[in-house]
Amino acid sequence: MAQLRAFAALAEHLHFRDAAAALRMSQPALSGAVAALEETLNVRLVERTTRRVLLTPAGERVARRAETVLTELDRLVEEVQAVSGTLVGPLRVGVIPTVAPYLLPVVLPRLAADFPRLELSVHEEQTEAIVADLQAGRLDVVVLALPSPVPGVTELTLYEEDFVLVAPAATGLPDPLPREALADLDVILLNEGHCLRDQALDVCREAGARAAAATYATSLATLVQLVSGGLGVTLVPETALEVETRRAPDLAPRRFADPAPFRRVGLAFRGTSPRAAEFGTLADAIRTAVAGQIPAVRVRP
Repeated sequence: MAQLRAFAALAEHLHFRDAAAALRMSQPALSGAVAALEETLNVRLVERTTRRVLLTPAGERVARRAETVLTELDRLVEEVQAVSGTLVGPLRVGVIPTVAPYLLPVVLPRLAADFPRLELSVHEEQTEAIVADLQAGRLDVVVLALPSPVPGVTELTLYEEDFVLVAPAATGLPDPLPREALADLDVILLNEGHCLRDQALDVCREAGARAAAATYATSLATLVQLVSGGLGVTLVPETALEVETRRAPDLAPRRFADPAPFRRVGLAFRGTSPRAAEFGTLADAIRTAVAGQIPAVRVRP
């Protein structure tokens, strides 16, 4: 199965480096897996050139069948796991970067205690990447901001959390803060690709605010440090507020007057997955952990 998956990735990307990156493995390991498959089938599947990879006629035939075979194998594994017990065995979870550092320290100890036979692997990527991996069967379930950007997935809400404005203390903003006050501020955003950027832009547009066009960041930690340096203000989800602001001096978080802007975080999985009941149990465990340790958010069953 691993050899066929390696070849399928190579057939898709036609480049060893890109295929290895897609599978999160080294290029030598990928090359070895493809060579082992060629040896098993006793036929050459790829033609290696100096710049790219070409499929042989036999390779093209295997590539056409590989996706179907892998999909059926994944489904078989899911069905076996579904009848072997609740949250037992491998579970591949994707989490977006604006959730992972704040949710995982709360949730992972709970899962380890409640489900000791669970073999959890976590992949942190932006929304587009984890949703693509979910659809391709490389992930079983993902944690992201809802709604998910693609059809055909089932969503389970975990919690809602307000956005908090982080600004230099010298700005002297009122607390609570009217949303319209954003119109007079330069709001620093995350780079493109982060769903939190799009959500923050929506809040800014509703308030008639402008985004600081010349300044972006790749993480919430950097955003808050830029604010601490006097480059503007930013919007931070409630779960990240304490972690990120404790390392930045002279900041004044301001919560919005009701109704405050917020985001909804949840689980998403393929609608065809036979593990739906397990994912419901997983969602319940996450909600319980969050409710016990992050009282500022609103848990939603």
